[in-house]
Amino acid sequence: MKTLDADLDLLRRWPLPDLSDGESKEDRGRVLVVGGGREIPGSVLLAAHASLRSGAGKLHVALPESAAVLLALALPEARVTGLVMTPRGEIAAADEDLLTASSACDALLVGPGMAATDTARRIATELVSRAPAAVIDAGALGAATHGGAVITPHFGEMANLSNCSKEEVTSRPDELARQHARDRNVVVTLKGATTYIANPTGTLWVHRGGTIGLGTSGSGDVLAGVIAGLIAQGAQPDQAAVWGVVLHGAAGNRLSERVGPLGFLAREIADEIPPLRALLARAGG
Repeated sequence: MKTLDADLDLLRRWPLPDLSDGESKEDRGRVLVVGGGREIPGSVLLAAHASLRSGAGKLHVALPESAAVLLALALPEARVTGLVMTPRGEIAAADEDLLTASSACDALLVGPGMAATDTARRIATELVSRAPAAVIDAGALGAATHGGAVITPHFGEMANLSNCSKEEVTSRPDELARQHARDRNVVVTLKGATTYIANPTGTLWVHRGGTIGLGTSGSGDVLAGVIAGLIAQGAQPDQAAVWGVVLHGAAGNRLSERVGPLGFLAREIADEIPPLRALLARAGG
């Protein structure tokens, strides 16, 4: 097992797939984002927008039908599907059209804005089983997974997944991330002031380069969207997780310099990603 720093130098040595010769949006992959609820439809908007800012070519969003029209107006770049809701405003089921869409996408992101219920985990499991690669976040954590999956828990969610206290996660995050990645055959992105990314082979990347301002509502949705967008473009799951975390941290640093260390918004993070990615591509070349 080895531990590496996840930083800009690493990204330069581990370039993303070169899509500069692609002739259409089809060459940059299709992302399917499934999530949201009556109270938090904006999580889907943040994640979906970030997937496009990371460079994905096509976007399909599915969320409770009560928010579908508003989301379609806010994100005109996306195909938007409204789903049948429970009385509490959550997604009730994955219908055949949604399961087919999961099979057809290049990367699925499921969970942003979803309540952590048995229904959410069941829906996520159905979708993940069809998808070639998946990012599992928030309310969908705990779904059954496969080798093409990235999970993105914060420390409290990791405690629930590991059946331990948050204090235990805080005391040994590297061990738990590695153990969970190995046992579930997934890439674990354990989010915090320091973020730990582990793959099933035992490699661990540690990122310490973020900023306090990234601890803001919706920031994790943006990170999940960036990772999904990179996977759709052909990055391997662990590569997409490392790139996503470093770019997300660098975007926070840029906003800290321009706006201030506190008070910038999650919706502003994704807009920093394209110039940062271009800068690294030039440096790596």
